[in-house]
Amino acid sequence: MIITSLLDTDLYKFTMMQVVLHQFPGAQVEYRFKCRNAASPGVSPLAPMVSEIREEIRALCSLRFQDAELAYLQSMRFIKSDFVDFLGLFRLNEKYVTVTALPSGEIDVAIKGPWLHTIPFEIPILAIINEVYFRNTQKLPDLSEGRRRLDVKIEQLKGEGLSALKIADYGTRRRYSRAWHEEVLRTLTARLGAGTAGQFAGTSNVLFAMKLGLTPLGTMAHEFLQACQALGPRLRDSQVFAFESWAKEYRGDLGIALSDVYGMSAFLRDFDMYFCKLFDGARHDSGDPSAWGERLIQHYLLNRVDPRTKILIFSDGLTVPKTIELYRQFKGRCQLAFGIGTNLSNDLGYEPLQIVIKMVQCNGQPVAKVSDTPSKNMCDDVKYLDYLRQVFEIE
Repeated sequence: MIITSLLDTDLYKFTMMQVVLHQFPGAQVEYRFKCRNAASPGVSPLAPMVSEIREEIRALCSLRFQDAELAYLQSMRFIKSDFVDFLGLFRLNEKYVTVTALPSGEIDVAIKGPWLHTIPFEIPILAIINEVYFRNTQKLPDLSEGRRRLDVKIEQLKGEGLSALKIADYGTRRRYSRAWHEEVLRTLTARLGAGTAGQFAGTSNVLFAMKLGLTPLGTMAHEFLQACQALGPRLRDSQVFAFESWAKEYRGDLGIALSDVYGMSAFLRDFDMYFCKLFDGARHDSGDPSAWGERLIQHYLLNRVDPRTKILIFSDGLTVPKTIELYRQFKGRCQLAFGIGTNLSNDLGYEPLQIVIKMVQCNGQPVAKVSDTPSKNMCDDVKYLDYLRQVFEIE
């Protein structure tokens, strides 16, 4: 059984789920799966593994939150007691998920149902697909190569002038396996030091944060802003509506805004002086990170906000060398955070799957993400995508 705890997911699933419970309990959504590198010569077809994936999802749906897990969630200052009570009754329902083998050798995964009851599926299903894939394609994994690569990364992070550089693990969804993920986290904690005194800031994975005494990290994901395209008063105001709904729930806590659902230009048009002051910072997840950081710092200055008081989080396909490069560029000009995913949790010498599960509908209407990295765009409705680009003045 790959997933053995409902905490084995990213923190932002819980923070978003709490907003859904309190503000959008009736929303109906649909998510779809995509493997961005399915056509790569180094990627084997997933279709032969469908039965195994279904069995693991069935096992996932048998889980319930344990008392100790609920107590851990309750201990977080931003998690409210009624949400914990709800989770005490919660379980995932297999009827909301269909997994189908396609003639092309790829698979189709559809998640459809109430947002409140489907939002937790994404991360564990992606972790399941990854682990099923690699245990079928790499019967004897080269863990020694994985450890060697991790050692190189750690030595790079210990380089001269980098003692204040902190990284975090964002790798649950694309990890090689649960066991390898845990080994990586334990190694980083031991070698870099965790928390305020070390270079390892924490992990997005709530289970390992609890188990290893790490800081759980995360705020919002793309689906939250996408859903607001259908839930807000009008499309043009949906990004503002999303940020205001978030602020209503957390009252200044969890103040990192996601900047790339409509692209950086559209984000900056909506991220006015009010939001610049209200939110603690923003997270980069597509496009050129160097240019993004420069634009955001300039935007803060134009809005009479000292960028040194704000956090810039970089999380788009980071490697350790790229992290160091960005750290040196922005050090002292703002507060910095770096979330590294696949390059930490799935770097053993094999080509990792570039898999995602994205929301494509909310309340019966299409929703979309228009990224600064075109390959990250995902929408089933071309006409809606064109309309979205027009409304938000996206080139």
